[in-house]
Amino acid sequence: MNPNTPPPPAPRPRASALPEHITHEQLTHMDESVWVDVIQQMDAVYARLVEDETALEERNTQLETSQQFIYSLLSSMTDVLVACREDGAIEQTNMALCRLVGRTDDELRDQPIDTLLADAESAERLRNCIASPEAQRGGASAEVNMRDGQGRKVPVDLNCTLRRSASGQVVGHVLVGRPMGELKRAYHELREAHEALKRTQAQLLHSEKLASLGRLVAGVAHELNNPISFVLGNVHALKRYAERLERYLNAVHALPLTPEVQALRRELRVDHLLADLPSLMGGTMEGAQRTTDIVSGLKRFSAVDREEYTRFDLCVVIERAIHWVQKGTAPRFHIAFAPDGPAVIVGHPGQMLQVAMNLIQNAYDAAAPEAAPPPRLDIRLLRETGGRHLTVTFADNGSGIAPEHLGSIFDPFFTTKSAGKGTGLGLSISYGIVERHGGTLTGANRPEGGACFTLRLPLA
Repeated sequence: MNPNTPPPPAPRPRASALPEHITHEQLTHMDESVWVDVIQQMDAVYARLVEDETALEERNTQLETSQQFIYSLLSSMTDVLVACREDGAIEQTNMALCRLVGRTDDELRDQPIDTLLADAESAERLRNCIASPEAQRGGASAEVNMRDGQGRKVPVDLNCTLRRSASGQVVGHVLVGRPMGELKRAYHELREAHEALKRTQAQLLHSEKLASLGRLVAGVAHELNNPISFVLGNVHALKRYAERLERYLNAVHALPLTPEVQALRRELRVDHLLADLPSLMGGTMEGAQRTTDIVSGLKRFSAVDREEYTRFDLCVVIERAIHWVQKGTAPRFHIAFAPDGPAVIVGHPGQMLQVAMNLIQNAYDAAAPEAAPPPRLDIRLLRETGGRHLTVTFADNGSGIAPEHLGSIFDPFFTTKSAGKGTGLGLSISYGIVERHGGTLTGANRPEGGACFTLRLPLA
């Protein structure tokens, strides 16, 4: 039964049980009991009329409630819905479709379903979908182009099912669909979440590798420290012995020597050995000292969390970071840094070395892909007025930071580098280290091109 059609009223009883043909004389001679019976029957008829009226009002209320419920469901649907007759004329739509096409339900009613479509190909696909065996059995789908209120084509994935009457007869079709833009957006968000999950998994694995590498570096540095200490100590002793030996040989050579000893002196090139020995000892001591510095740096770098706050020269840390980056991954990277004196701060030297190396390496990664000019980084150290803070700027000649990325460069796991070349943790960790030292780290683009990171720290 159609929900818009009210139920038929109950059959009303006859007004009286008296015979249809009765004369006035017969009425005047009726007994009083007959009148009482007539009045009782009229009261019963009236009571039944009141009951029927009440039942009818209740049914109308239930019908209105059902209609309001169905209307609220149709209005809350985000998918578009069209109910049409067998001939394709629109009978009912929902609010989502009206918003999409920019027309009201009254304007669409009794219009052909083809008026919603943007091209003849979509109309043909819809007709084939409605006539397909799948639609007769349970449902078929087709992708069509609808025309929105601005006249633009909107791809919609429609599902077509049969609409039957209470007796089971096919009276039309129901089309339900969702604009493909929403589906593509949902798919894109799902794909981004999946990619983010994969990146996070890879970064966690990389972090575990870095932790293992840190433990390995600490062990290697500890193992190297002892033999390097032996070498350095022995070289100092050899230097003293060489000085004494040189004094002795000079004294011996001042004496009159036999021709055999003079020939042996020339054959063994004793004078050349004495002249070359100081440079050999100096080079050995310099190499041992540099190895000692590298081992000390490795120990600090792998054990930054166990360091105590100390006073140190930030310029020395920056110079060490420049040396490591240039010797390691960027030998052709031109870095300009000329401090005008020591810049003593209080903190963790190993952690600040990590910050400086990360900023220098990032500058090289940003500037290296450029064909010309060659990659360059200008590091400048400025002392603010009052002498309480210093500012270090790292300005490269790369392509700069994309405007849409400026607000995310310090977010964990955010990176613009290709897979395998960046974890997205360097700037985030550096930001936290600088913040724990009471300073700030900011990034921006330079007017002349390239990016500039500014490190501001309190002086000791």
